[in-house]
Amino acid sequence: MIALMSDSFENEIPHINFKDVSFSYPGKKENLIFKCNLSIKKTGLWMVIGKNGSGKSTLLKLINGIIKPNNGIVNSKANIGMVFQNPDHQILMPNCRSELMININQNISDYEIRKRIEYVLDQVGLTGFEKRPIYTLSGGQKQRLTIACALISNRNFILLDEPTALLDKTSQLKVLKIIKNLTNDHKKPLSALWITHRYEELTYADAVAELKNGFLSSWQEPSKFQYN
Repeated sequence: MIALMSDSFENEIPHINFKDVSFSYPGKKENLIFKCNLSIKKTGLWMVIGKNGSGKSTLLKLINGIIKPNNGIVNSKANIGMVFQNPDHQILMPNCRSELMININQNISDYEIRKRIEYVLDQVGLTGFEKRPIYTLSGGQKQRLTIACALISNRNFILLDEPTALLDKTSQLKVLKIIKNLTNDHKKPLSALWITHRYEELTYADAVAELKNGFLSSWQEPSKFQYN
């Protein structure tokens, strides 16, 4: 049985559930994802670790509804936003304000737009960057802007596909801490699923799972996680 459900639940705790989900790309006999059972019912920073080619990005595409499973059920009750590895593949406009503006999906007043832009830039440590041209931003600042774009569109579940892969150590830490703080903000429920191949990032997670040979492990505490 194959099913895919998605809706806007911006003020509710986001809920993602996989039941025996399998997926293979056309022309491939082996399943890249095999009988995957995944459940996220609480806010927090969830991390999936795996080697390159293990299917991590495919897992995100299944959650986001970009691709559909060959078998199994994907149940998504969340307002999903996406942050890619390379922010240059995501940013379209010439400055921070215009980029944020195209991500506002509501008909609101100019005053509300201004307040919301100020708020999300503050949340990601880019206060005062509203008029900054994109070409003047560092890689880490661009990545933080893409997170702000997800926030301004009222996403409550953010998928991050190796968001620190192209960043220096200082920028990696800033992005990690921003996402961690956002998922700890109980005033507005937010969950984040962070895909990584970096073992050192797992200490920031609330729960960790490993994707290997098509199989996703159960969620584990970071302090007890063992990389196979």
